[in-house]
Amino acid sequence: MRVGAVLLPLAPDLPFLQKPSSSLLHVSAGRCCPVCSCSREKHRVVVVSRIPAKCRPLRRRIYGKVWADVKSQPYDVSDSPPDSVKFPDTLPESVLTEEAPPITIVLPWWEQFPKRWVIVILCFSAFLLCNMDRVNMSIAILPMSAEFNWNPTTVGLIQSSFFWGYLLTQIAGGIWADTVGGKFVLGFGVVWWSIATALTPIAAKLGLPFLLVTRAFMGIGEGVAMPAMNNILSKWVPVAERSRSLALVYSGMYLGSVTGLAFSPFLIHKFGWSSVFYSFGSLGTVWFASWLSQAYSSPIEDPGLRPEERELIASSDVSKEPVKAIPWRLILSKAPVWALIVSHFCHNWGTFILLTWMPTYYNQVLKFNLTESGLICVLPWLTMALSANVGGWIADTLVSRGLSVTTVRKIMQSIGFLGPAFFLTQLSHVNSPAMAVLCMACSQGTDAFSQSGLYSNHQDIGPRYAGVLLGLSNTAGVLAGVFGTAVTGYILQHGSWDDVFKVSVGLYLVGTVVWNLFSTGEKILD
Repeated sequence: MRVGAVLLPLAPDLPFLQKPSSSLLHVSAGRCCPVCSCSREKHRVVVVSRIPAKCRPLRRRIYGKVWADVKSQPYDVSDSPPDSVKFPDTLPESVLTEEAPPITIVLPWWEQFPKRWVIVILCFSAFLLCNMDRVNMSIAILPMSAEFNWNPTTVGLIQSSFFWGYLLTQIAGGIWADTVGGKFVLGFGVVWWSIATALTPIAAKLGLPFLLVTRAFMGIGEGVAMPAMNNILSKWVPVAERSRSLALVYSGMYLGSVTGLAFSPFLIHKFGWSSVFYSFGSLGTVWFASWLSQAYSSPIEDPGLRPEERELIASSDVSKEPVKAIPWRLILSKAPVWALIVSHFCHNWGTFILLTWMPTYYNQVLKFNLTESGLICVLPWLTMALSANVGGWIADTLVSRGLSVTTVRKIMQSIGFLGPAFFLTQLSHVNSPAMAVLCMACSQGTDAFSQSGLYSNHQDIGPRYAGVLLGLSNTAGVLAGVFGTAVTGYILQHGSWDDVFKVSVGLYLVGTVVWNLFSTGEKILD
């Protein structure tokens, strides 16, 4: 039974009540105000209860009667009342009063800040730590190799041992995140790689096998990070904000490299090479404490989420239910999934070469002294961090203005392929080192538009399986980095830098064709 309360000024006579056409009313009056607890002379409370149709046989006992704890009489309400006292057919749910002004509660800004963007910022911080802990070895390996008398072959073995674990947990991390939730898996990954980072000096002093195992363990922790992040954002971020949120998170990796490259030499100079691993590893505990208190795998699990934000997220096409089983046959039968895998391979071949071999290119071809040119070291990472976020905002703006997600993904990834291909072809035509550096920066900057292309597409085509899809495609991407780095060394022994760039340009063009023919922004896996 639906009940509403209406407060009327105290009057000698109770006004007539209009009988609604859809049902009958039971009206009673009293002298107790349920809203403001005022004196009994101030208001008269009329409680009106709508009687369902099934209760209409009782109308003879209740219709047309008013009971009160004051002097009152039965009133016949069969006649039409004056227009000034007519009630609407649908009574308000709340209690209305003439003298109670609306109450406005103003929350502090930190409580009004969208919770989904708190999750995004925490993921950004995790990826910042991820690359800080990864690149510190590239700086610390110089004093370590001098102390332990490592030859170049041993140094290469140590550097590659990270990828042993990293490859191992790409797909496994995606399955784990999609089945048990991204919060647990990403938290595990950060704690795991932070511990491995802090144990690196101890392992190095124990012997080379211990160091190799520790670096592989670090790769295991970082390997689950991207699939877990992709899973949790697929549940929290609406489609209209997907590109910019992912761009911000991935820019954390670029800024993490900048931070690691900037602070590692200072720490090594002041406190020794061990301090880099101890200090960077300890930061993971600070992040983990914030993650435990603020993060949830999905909005459904967050009890403090504001209703309006919950409604916004629920209205978008986001993943809501956990996965119980992975439909491998269905996933691998979809052409857009293979477009993701092939495009990720083509993209990472060029990206890993740019980021791995460019210091050598700067030194051998442009004759730069990288130890004195800090700007050249961090320029590609800064350029990618900036352009990734610019691309994310452009992509989301296009989607919000009505352009299809498929079209937006194809535009952004085409820029991410054709931009680097164009600027790499210009390197053989420039004679100035400044112009060469500008071409490289533009190549890496346009490459970062891929964050709004293929890197956002996993959540588009299969939000429930976003972790597994990223694990699949990123496995191909990591293999491209491993093989591409090795092939580049072989090419340089038998050819030139122009040959290295031609291979990268060729793969960029292959990726462009495959992506535009077979990719889609529509959900194909449910």
